[in-house]
Amino acid sequence: MTMLRWSAIVFVALIATGTATAQERKITRQELPPAVERAVAAQSQGATICGFSEEKEDGRTFYEMELRVNGRTRDVTMDSSGAVVMVEEEVELTALPAAVQAGLKAAAGAGTITLIESVTRVGRLVFYEGHVVTDGKESEIKVGPDGKLLPPEP
Repeated sequence: MTMLRWSAIVFVALIATGTATAQERKITRQELPPAVERAVAAQSQGATICGFSEEKEDGRTFYEMELRVNGRTRDVTMDSSGAVVMVEEEVELTALPAAVQAGLKAAAGAGTITLIESVTRVGRLVFYEGHVVTDGKESEIKVGPDGKLLPPEP
């Protein structure tokens, strides 16, 4: 297994488990490393940039760019070389495959789905995340690309 592939697998595992060592802070565009700035210029075409943050996780640094594209949110996470490692993009329920729609609706139960995001890691669709309000309480649900409910992250 190549080092790059192994690094990508480890990164996805760390993101999926939500390590306790992550530290995030808001930054300005001027604070981005040159490689990340080049990626930002390419990824933000046709979008409005809303902000940036830097996150240190297990000794690695990641940069997140918050965008608005056609009225929808799109968050792009890059490593320090400017490689895109994760994209969270707002999607409409009606634009999703029937199995995904059914899975999200079933998981939401009596709750109201207020936002849905597709989550892509290292170029691969991993899951859909639904933000749900039930009796005034907010929660998140996740279903795979097949519409099957995923267990909550620890």
